[in-house]
Amino acid sequence: MPSQSRVLPDVSEQLLARMADFTRALRDNAFAVGLKEGEDAARVLGSDLAARSATLRTALKSLFCARRSDWLKFDDIFDAYWLGRGMRRAVQMSAHATAAKPAELRQLAGSDTPETGLGDQMPGDGGDAQQAAEPRGRMEGASRIERLTETDFRNIADARAIAEAHTLAARLARKMRTRLSRRDRARSKGRRMDMRRTIRRNISHGGVPIELLWRKKKRKPLRLVVLLDASGSMSLYTSVFVRFIHGVLEHFREAEAFLFHTRLVHVSAAMREKDVGRALERLSLMAQGVGGGTRIGESLATFNRWHAPSVIHSRTCTMIISDGYDTGTPAAMAVEMQRLARRCRRIVWLNPMIGWAGYEPSARGMQAALPHVDLFAPAHNLKSLAALEPYLARL
Repeated sequence: MPSQSRVLPDVSEQLLARMADFTRALRDNAFAVGLKEGEDAARVLGSDLAARSATLRTALKSLFCARRSDWLKFDDIFDAYWLGRGMRRAVQMSAHATAAKPAELRQLAGSDTPETGLGDQMPGDGGDAQQAAEPRGRMEGASRIERLTETDFRNIADARAIAEAHTLAARLARKMRTRLSRRDRARSKGRRMDMRRTIRRNISHGGVPIELLWRKKKRKPLRLVVLLDASGSMSLYTSVFVRFIHGVLEHFREAEAFLFHTRLVHVSAAMREKDVGRALERLSLMAQGVGGGTRIGESLATFNRWHAPSVIHSRTCTMIISDGYDTGTPAAMAVEMQRLARRCRRIVWLNPMIGWAGYEPSARGMQAALPHVDLFAPAHNLKSLAALEPYLARL
């Protein structure tokens, strides 16, 4: 006779399968969920607590959340998976990832269709959209790629061009990592001779110092911490930046990534998936609220308090990608930027709007942040992202 702890309630197989997928999604987001928690969740489905979403949420939250970080992100994952909030559809987590489709990338950025509610045009888009709609001759080969690298991300419309932009963004991240890492290779000569190792190395030569070994100061690799604004005003740029960040985390040995809108989300674990499609599946469950408002000051406060001590050291470059539109107070933004500047080596603020004709950083949030920024640069096309390489190489 089976023990009482193994007796599961009478729940449909379809509902149990849904719960199994939900627990798998939680594990993908760093929840400590095991077999025992899965059995308890099945019992919750067979009880009166499953009659209403509010009571089901409370019961599962108490069951699965063992840490403060779990408690903070559980509601968003629950809403995205069970209620479909913050995304067009609930994404089925699969063991076999498929290749990323341009539609999936645009869906995350909110620029696919108006039904997502995230595709609002930014100020000053009318002329550029009309210009992008004008017929042009088809360009092939190197000329097409060169043209694409200089095209503003918001003017890339067709699926083929979007896919090429994503590929070029990943290639750019890989190229930057390769070039920056070369500076850390050991040199053939150093400032001081390592007598101890030189003697040991030349024992086979009878003690004659034929092979000289030198002491060299060990260089720590550059760490990149990227904070991407995923609010509605950035929706036309988000998809390419997500692909660029995916390439950074895939190829840089030390890198961390965060999304922020009305709150901050740590997305490094999701973005380190080798397959872009799989990464976006995980990201879509974590990033509820993409395309909403922007609370940069509050997001930076969360980062400084809970994440900065563990992800920032003396050779960290913090890269903020945002247009600077903040619904919070400029004073709060200034305080958090000052705290961040004291922790890291450099702060790079990339603003896509710098590439617009006649743009001035007049937003209050941007004005509050600028005194603490080491590099204020454009990020409206792939060429502007490539221009960061010489600057990062000098750090």
